[in-house]
Amino acid sequence: MDRSGKAAIIEAIKVCADRASFAVITDFKGMTVEELTNLRVALRKAGGEYHVVKNTLARIALTDGTHDVIKDKFHENCGVAFGFDDPVAVAKALNDFAKQSKIFQLRCASLDGKALSVEQVDALAKLPSREQLLGQLLGTMNAVPTNFVSLFANLLRGLLYALKGIEEQKSKAA
Repeated sequence: MDRSGKAAIIEAIKVCADRASFAVITDFKGMTVEELTNLRVALRKAGGEYHVVKNTLARIALTDGTHDVIKDKFHENCGVAFGFDDPVAVAKALNDFAKQSKIFQLRCASLDGKALSVEQVDALAKLPSREQLLGQLLGTMNAVPTNFVSLFANLLRGLLYALKGIEEQKSKAA
């Protein structure tokens, strides 16, 4: 590969890395092309991408970028997964694929420039998805006014029952 080809690859990886909030270095040694294709499809659905790049080119591309903390972890056969939208969804997709495949392994990750271990990526994968968190937040926000209205309705209902009782007492007395 000539210098211009290498420069193009470095630039493409640098653009992906700068756009991504989440990057994970993985070990794919021994995997088939079909398995890698399935991984790429799963990551694409989760809002990510998977790249297999020469280690030196990946180190150069990640230098002085958001994911600079993991650049020295590129050695042997490895690939890098980038997550653009929801890091939890990408972590879940990678974690699920690692459980299915006996060969595929996660090495380390970077979330907004902070280095993460494999255990931390696993913990991130166990978090609720963005949609679930938004649903929980909206449910909580909706509960406050609903409870407020119920509280006042109960107060008014009690007052109405008291007034109705007084009315019935006066009608019996009259």
